[in-house]
Amino acid sequence: MKNFFIKSIIIVITITFTGSALYISDKSKLQLKSKTEFQLKQDELDKFYSDKKLGSFVESGKTYFRLFTPNAEKVSLVIFNRVDDQNGKEYEMTRDENAVWETSLDGELYGKYYGFNVKHKNKEAVLCLDPYAKAVASYNTYFTPRKGIVVKEDNYNWQNDNWIQRDWRDLIIYEMHVRDMTEHQSSGVKERGTYQGLIEKGKTGGIDYIKNLGVNTIELLPSQEFANIEIPFKDTLRGKFNTWNPYERNHWGYMTAAFFAPESYYSENIRELEFNKWSGANAKAVNDFKDMVKAFHKENIAVMMDVVYNHLSEYEFGNLKEIDREYYFRLNPDGSYCAVSGCGNDLKTERPMMRRLIVESILYWMKEYHVDGFRFDLGKLLDWETIETIIYEAKKINPEVVFVCEPWGGGYDPAGFSLRGWGSWNDQIRNGIKGENPNDGHGWIFGNWYGNNSLKRIKSYVTGTLTKDSLGLFQKTDHSVNYLESHDGLTLGDFIRIGLGDVKPDEIIKDVDKNAQLTPTQLKLNKLGALFLFTSRGITMIHSGQEFARSKVLPLTNQNDPHRGMIDHNSYDKDNEVNYINYNHAKMNQDLWNYYKGLIELRKEFQSFRRADYEEVKFLSVRDNDFALGYELKHDDEDFVVLFNANPIKEVVFDLPKGHWDVLVNPDRSGIKAIEKVSGKIKIEPSTGYVLKKK
Repeated sequence: MKNFFIKSIIIVITITFTGSALYISDKSKLQLKSKTEFQLKQDELDKFYSDKKLGSFVESGKTYFRLFTPNAEKVSLVIFNRVDDQNGKEYEMTRDENAVWETSLDGELYGKYYGFNVKHKNKEAVLCLDPYAKAVASYNTYFTPRKGIVVKEDNYNWQNDNWIQRDWRDLIIYEMHVRDMTEHQSSGVKERGTYQGLIEKGKTGGIDYIKNLGVNTIELLPSQEFANIEIPFKDTLRGKFNTWNPYERNHWGYMTAAFFAPESYYSENIRELEFNKWSGANAKAVNDFKDMVKAFHKENIAVMMDVVYNHLSEYEFGNLKEIDREYYFRLNPDGSYCAVSGCGNDLKTERPMMRRLIVESILYWMKEYHVDGFRFDLGKLLDWETIETIIYEAKKINPEVVFVCEPWGGGYDPAGFSLRGWGSWNDQIRNGIKGENPNDGHGWIFGNWYGNNSLKRIKSYVTGTLTKDSLGLFQKTDHSVNYLESHDGLTLGDFIRIGLGDVKPDEIIKDVDKNAQLTPTQLKLNKLGALFLFTSRGITMIHSGQEFARSKVLPLTNQNDPHRGMIDHNSYDKDNEVNYINYNHAKMNQDLWNYYKGLIELRKEFQSFRRADYEEVKFLSVRDNDFALGYELKHDDEDFVVLFNANPIKEVVFDLPKGHWDVLVNPDRSGIKAIEKVSGKIKIEPSTGYVLKKK
């Protein structure tokens, strides 16, 4: 998600509630106004907490259902035999002293669909999705009515699979979207766009492609059940008028609907989402997701999930907003939702039971799905106690579990996350090396300084952007997630295309293949950025398609899109070829692909680029070229020299340390085998770099 730097609003709200089926605990200190009416103050709401197991579960021949909501006056369970049944059988639920509503039914009700009818004062009852639902059936409209499915857990054959446990410094992360990796015809996959398609062997796209590239970790864009559909274009819904999304879709998934259930769309081999139909009714996504994780683990590739716990799906009807908006959400003084996330409804993560839901969700994905790590969207919108609890509880299960985040949203504090043992996306290295925008915010690879960047700061990125350097962010190199491209914003390839002036931002591109083909200068800058990224200390992350300078060009087909035919910088809403990985373009730019593959091999082979201490990096002197940079890197028995020249017009000559050196990386090739041998001096051409290893 984008960076939002608006301060959170702290509020105090008084809520009045009437109801008859209530049990008031002494510790809640509620102010009784009559036999049926009491007042819940904001601080009193925080005192509600229950250790009871929530959601639906089977024990001793019975199926139990529980929901937490302090402010509802009545809650009932509704059971449906078929997913499309409009009426189900209703069962009254009772409320305990900690606001947990519960009931139990005889039998193991696996496969049954259910929801909770939640009634608030002066409002009609609303059928709501269980926040703890482990599988979800969704009706594809912008309101997205959903029903939970009772599923049998712990019955999957993992075949001795377990987590991939790695030192964080060894991670080479490939950020990717489940559907995008195989939906394009060029993938050659049978089950296109699905979990199962992603792990088909012997195909151009999917798991073999990822394995051949050499990355050791994949990071899935949101794959918890999410809202796929936004409100109708040029139409009003609940006071919102859609002027921004002519595609009426949410493709990336940053609108979570169910924190415990895998996204069902990725189990359906369909070319387009079908409106006004049910998805996920067979709960197939549960085992499909597990199959996917197990297959990647067999290839020694870890699986991370991008998760969104700062806000909830904005347009849906029948979720936490209807269950208990006053408890679960941060509200403005006028009662409207806080929207620091930019997504309409910020979750009140500091509430004890909201915190519990988040923590238990993370632990569930670790234990039930063997997920190896998590990236948190807009992490600064979560309160510190929740952040600390998450990593503390998760490390009890897997001490090597990975936690990284966007360290912004209601503030900016990578240092605060680092102090708590979390990694953060390092936007400083991104902006310093690439630039902030391709029009007038060019970075180092263009031979420019963006913002407060300088040679001194570029050097600090090499050594991990540590707090011991001026403007550093991290306590340890493990905490710096170094990247130049992510799902947000322009791809690195498109940033360079526009930054060089080869494509105008508003230019209509008629030949998509010609646009994708790299020019010699574009290729040099892509390689230069990649070389800096893969030789810097920290966690390395690339975005899918970065390895071939992927270009995102909007199709000409949607007449409602004023930017059709242009390069896209925000493709969150497009379930089409803007986002699908085109493997023909990967072949077209095979030179760059091979270069990335070689750099990945280099980083994995030699510990110096991952484990070298701050003091083991010695920078070389450079004359008359502020954009040239060189250093010697000694770690254990390894001795390297890394050289860069980001000046676009000026060569530089480096005096090499004594000895004979094998060239492993030059402007054309990269890898772990010697290309040639050098000693004494070496000339570095404009916009290129080298890696040398002492013989």
